[in-house]
Amino acid sequence: MGIDQIVYNCQQNDVAAQEQLYRLLAPKLFGVCLKYSRNSVEAEDNLQDGFILIFEKIHKFEFKGSFEGWAKRVIINNILQRYRTEGVFEIVHENIPDVPTIDIEEDSVSMDYLVSIIQELPDRYRLVFNLYVVDDYSHKEIAEMLKITIGTSKSNLARARMILKEKIESQQAKRKIQSNK
Repeated sequence: MGIDQIVYNCQQNDVAAQEQLYRLLAPKLFGVCLKYSRNSVEAEDNLQDGFILIFEKIHKFEFKGSFEGWAKRVIINNILQRYRTEGVFEIVHENIPDVPTIDIEEDSVSMDYLVSIIQELPDRYRLVFNLYVVDDYSHKEIAEMLKITIGTSKSNLARARMILKEKIESQQAKRKIQSNK
């Protein structure tokens, strides 16, 4: 059975189809949740909340474009809405620092390490970083999604990059010291 048929059956409140859709998309959507969450436990909660919302809104999907893309958008918007209600995006000023470049030595930084340091970023920095760098949204789109100014989006991205650069350079320095022993 194809994805369109599964989605159609879900729109008819078919519980077996809902389970099938969950098993099909949960691994990919968990990766999305992990990018926008503080840790894996929060990502699991966001995935569950997101699927509840997907099943509540699935009747609005009109089979135009990718269902997976639609579901991803529902998940991201749900996570962002939660952060908006927590007041994560309130910022006092918008000084935009110079955006640092990050020189990463090949094979010196694992993907697990990158994911972990991105998750450690303060919420507003992590969300803007993922939306801009990973999901390729513009600052204008991010500003609209998060109800912040374009300048705040740029500032948060610059601060996120600065924090990541410092952590990566620190880890690389530690590895050099250890390899010289």
